[in-house]
Amino acid sequence: MNWDKLLSAKRLGLENREFKNTDEIRSQFQRDYDRIIFSSPFRRLQNKTQVFPLPGSVFVHNRLTHSLEVASVGRSLANLVAQELRKRDDIENKEILNELGSIVSSACLAHDMGNPPFGHAGEEAISKYFAEGNGKKIQNVVTEEEWNDLTHFEGNANALRMLTHQFKGRRSGGFALTYSTLATLIKYPYGSDAMLQGKKKFGYFQAEKETFLKIADELGLKKMSDEPLSYARHPLVFLVEAADDICYEIMDIEDAHKLKILDTQTTFDLLLGFFDEKTDKKFFKNKDEIFKEVTDINEQVAYLRASVIGKLTKETADVFIKNHDLIIEGKYDQSLIKGLQGKSKEAFEICKKIAVKDIYKHRSVVKIELTGFNVLGTLLDEFITAIFSPDSDYSEKILSILPLQFSVEGHSFYKKAMSIVDFISGMTDLYAVDLYKDIKGMNL
Repeated sequence: MNWDKLLSAKRLGLENREFKNTDEIRSQFQRDYDRIIFSSPFRRLQNKTQVFPLPGSVFVHNRLTHSLEVASVGRSLANLVAQELRKRDDIENKEILNELGSIVSSACLAHDMGNPPFGHAGEEAISKYFAEGNGKKIQNVVTEEEWNDLTHFEGNANALRMLTHQFKGRRSGGFALTYSTLATLIKYPYGSDAMLQGKKKFGYFQAEKETFLKIADELGLKKMSDEPLSYARHPLVFLVEAADDICYEIMDIEDAHKLKILDTQTTFDLLLGFFDEKTDKKFFKNKDEIFKEVTDINEQVAYLRASVIGKLTKETADVFIKNHDLIIEGKYDQSLIKGLQGKSKEAFEICKKIAVKDIYKHRSVVKIELTGFNVLGTLLDEFITAIFSPDSDYSEKILSILPLQFSVEGHSFYKKAMSIVDFISGMTDLYAVDLYKDIKGMNL
């Protein structure tokens, strides 16, 4: 792979039009960012669970605020990497390196757009409905590959679908984003058939396979295997992944403190654990000076959180540069976070253990997961059952609820099921609960 081919302003669905960066106010990659941030699916992330239930008196992160923060960190990571890449002699078009921040931040904005309501529990609820619930009746009318898509619903693959699929009444190419921004979003460059070979996640549904192959071919992504078909990641994917890893791990610690799941001393210990008293003397001196003035505990936690994110951003950028040649050859097979060393590596692992033990199993988190299972399972059953008997009076009423863009008329059962999943996975938590109540007659 080479950077001159990996960075392309060609847009999906608009391949016959030539797009070049001009003297206009926005570059093509900045337009990608704007298209995403002004879109309805992105706006709906404000009412989708990140980890904790959506806020009451204490405002914690939702998918929208998380995505904005990831985009901020991703932009900084990309800018640090671009500084170093400009020093290389093997990159001809160095001017386009100025756009790495826009490309990565755009992909960061979109990285969670395919996630359903109720966090990761929503993904599991959709998968289990088909694998273990009434959705099993579809197995006999779809291919094995299509069945894998339904029984292993994947938010990453759904993000690519949302951004590229031509929904009814919409234009070809979906959001018509640049090939480079789309490739930077594809964290797992293989389909659901790779799950049979031990992969835990995948990057595209069978419905988007041709779209993925078009992107891979245009940008020169390295093919790693024919069976199952898999490619090397676009190098910038590593930066999106690192930004996400940094934000969710560190911000979950801060949120847990606000919700009193973690006490103040534990929170301080976790965040200060990223710094060494010998090598980070400047940080400790600044902290002591700031804490003399800033006595509000939440602000002190926020200062420590910001300091940790800044440190991790620089260190993960260094990991990328040190492993650049392996990454560009498709031979680097772990996250940048796993390449951290010293105090940062040790502290990050401790934070992960605490998160699993005390945060993700907290009663409030478990309750929202249970809600997700019941609500999404019921909604799926209502609509999937209706597509098997569309002429019944009840089914006609249920299917009439579907917006035009999710029409199931004249499709195969796989495409019909995917349209239903498109509709339900795109819902906000609140809308899903309200529709559930409406169907069950609980809003009367």
